[in-house]
Amino acid sequence: MKKAEIIVDRHFLIGDVDKRIFGSFIEHLGRAVYEGIYQPGSPFADTDGMRTDVLELVRELQVPVVRYPGGNFVSGYHWEDGVGPKDLRPARPDPAWQVIETNAFGLNEFVTWAQKADTEVMMAVNLGTRGPEDAKNLLEYCNFESGTYYSDLRKKHGYEKPHHIKLWCLGNEMDGPWQIGHKTAVEYGRTAEETGRMMKMLDPSIETVACGSSNLEMPTFGSWEETVLNLCYDQVDYLSLHQYYGNANGDTADFLASSVGMDQFISSVISICDCVKAKKRTNKQINLSFDEWNVWYHSNDADAKLPKWSKAPHQLEDIYNFEDALLVGSMLITLLRHADRVKIACLAQLVNVIAPIMTSDTGAWRQTIFYPFFYTSRYGRGTVMNTIVEAPVYESRTYGDASYLDSVLIWNQENDELTLFAVNKSLEEDLEISCDLRQFTEYRIVDHKILTHENLKAVNTEDHPLEVTPVSGQNAALDSGKLTALFPKHSWQMIRMCKK
Repeated sequence: MKKAEIIVDRHFLIGDVDKRIFGSFIEHLGRAVYEGIYQPGSPFADTDGMRTDVLELVRELQVPVVRYPGGNFVSGYHWEDGVGPKDLRPARPDPAWQVIETNAFGLNEFVTWAQKADTEVMMAVNLGTRGPEDAKNLLEYCNFESGTYYSDLRKKHGYEKPHHIKLWCLGNEMDGPWQIGHKTAVEYGRTAEETGRMMKMLDPSIETVACGSSNLEMPTFGSWEETVLNLCYDQVDYLSLHQYYGNANGDTADFLASSVGMDQFISSVISICDCVKAKKRTNKQINLSFDEWNVWYHSNDADAKLPKWSKAPHQLEDIYNFEDALLVGSMLITLLRHADRVKIACLAQLVNVIAPIMTSDTGAWRQTIFYPFFYTSRYGRGTVMNTIVEAPVYESRTYGDASYLDSVLIWNQENDELTLFAVNKSLEEDLEISCDLRQFTEYRIVDHKILTHENLKAVNTEDHPLEVTPVSGQNAALDSGKLTALFPKHSWQMIRMCKK
């Protein structure tokens, strides 16, 4: 049996968790909107056509912010197509995903849905085929009280009060050659600068997110970030990161080591942001928005066979298995370990499209990845402690040395609560862990959840929705301030401790 030690000190802290780190993403893609969050005529639909069963599951996750409407979709989107009387809205071809967008659902419907889901809107503007002027008009429509053309147009559309959207993405993946209207770093940096400047002149209270590289493998990674920030540093508040991971080669050990790559990615982007900060001799700090992250690879073959120009096809519908849930748990731990700089993150996406929630005409259910997100979102709020993990390592094919144990400890001082999240990546052995918590007197274990399964490929389906689900743990103890636990092989864990 392997052994590991988790070391923390109440005086050595990473930083407070911004709740927006538990954000998500809805794009006009596949069945994320249509048949996902919105399905008029469904027995689950409310009077606005919103799926109430989906709303219930989203509220369970306590998602504080949801990015909309894309994604690749936004780079060719005219937001005006999706507002006003529905019978006057045009259907348009969407070149990004080669489907037909009906525009039956748009900005105002999404704001209504977000209110019902107890979440805020993270709005993306089109900087592919459009630019600063259109972004300014959209902001006016959303945030101005009244007395201007676009604010009065919103009122005419039935929305008397402003939407007060405070978080804005300046385009999406503008470095990618697949992106409609993609740009060089200089072209995008100047566009982002002018867009951010015009938008903040209109509403100084908003925050803006500039596009970083579309993924770590982009040949321009690093130089893109530096060039863009050199141009728009003063007009933006966050820089985005996007990264997806997969196990197409069937190498589970290497797949589970992907959190090492994610950690290195975040550290690299922080370094670039701080390099530009030093060169500019400024006190302003750019933080990170990891606004697309997840496992994505299961649906690739099926998507290649989809007919073009259909409406809301079954697209990017990854059916997640148990090992995917392990990596999602590790990625959440990684995000938390960088909570001093990662202030926003969006699990991509939320419903049906590479998502923790799936729907059919007869119901909605939780995929395997739902559970680590659910527990981390609910109990991963507070202050991240500098969590040092002393554990055996293994050699992964892609990422080099990877620890068998990923872990982070969250201290919620307001509630006198400590929460440990951990993943044992060993495929063969249980892991015995210890942690000295004598600085936290009079604490006791109040909850221990374990997510594990003998079959790494086990999935949840509508017929068998509870095949992979957490169970209560029995092998953890907190005695005289010393925490000990036995983590089963390939398992995710949460141990909550509260003051007596």
